[in-house]
Amino acid sequence: MLPNNLVEKLSLSNIPVGLGGCKSHDISLDCCEYDITVFDDKIGSELRVVDDVLVRIHHGRIDETDLEILQKYDSMKILSDPSWKLLTFLSKIKEKQEKIRNSVAKNFLIQASFFATKAKQNIEEDFAPVWIKCSAYLICDGLVLLNSKSCSPAHMLETIRSLEKNKTNQYFANLAEILGLERATSSLLERMMKSTIGFSDMIKNNSDGEIISKKYEYLKSHSLLSDCYFYLGTLNKNIILEIKDSIHKNPELIHILKTAFDLEHDKIKLESQSALLLKIVNDLIHIQNHA
Repeated sequence: MLPNNLVEKLSLSNIPVGLGGCKSHDISLDCCEYDITVFDDKIGSELRVVDDVLVRIHHGRIDETDLEILQKYDSMKILSDPSWKLLTFLSKIKEKQEKIRNSVAKNFLIQASFFATKAKQNIEEDFAPVWIKCSAYLICDGLVLLNSKSCSPAHMLETIRSLEKNKTNQYFANLAEILGLERATSSLLERMMKSTIGFSDMIKNNSDGEIISKKYEYLKSHSLLSDCYFYLGTLNKNIILEIKDSIHKNPELIHILKTAFDLEHDKIKLESQSALLLKIVNDLIHIQNHA
């Protein structure tokens, strides 16, 4: 439950503040933190504990134009808005909600095509299986958005299970196989979790380890092993996207990613997977363009 007087306790009463993430979509689990965005034109994020509740504080801009960020604000709930600027901002987003969502979904698919092509052209390199996994997770992101759902890592696999069976969503079966969801076991997930926290600490140098371990424990204790696998994989994909242009300068990262991302090393299988991913992307973009 949202702590009483949260905005006041964080000394944010005079700044626009909104509640986002899974809490704003009413799909949260007991292990989920509260995601709030403070529109103060700063950058970064931080973790705070308020009344024994974990709160992640993001910083944003009231004149934001990045569509991927705007898409995350589509169901935001206002916690503080002294000058009504946040209400006006969110109203504009709501008016263009479908257009924004479809644009972001298409961008995810284009990125997925880029990574699948990169893997296909560099199949002998150590990072080829990393590009394969990134491509598959990005297609999942795009498909979820095309279904007008939220891309919330800990909840996405459950969201995917509940989607309508149609020609667009049929590809999830292929993606689940490429991602290796059936490989999820308690012992593997523990290794993946530790490596994921290590990877996050190395690249982001923040306190995400506390959140990762908390969600890992919850999903594992509730026998949601595939969900946990998908959650950890999505986190690694997100970090890789942040460093995709410089990751080649740090070849040693492949050692931690082998476990964190549960990488496949069969070159023949990787070639087949890259070709399938490219076909799926092309099919989905064609479907989207003719919807």
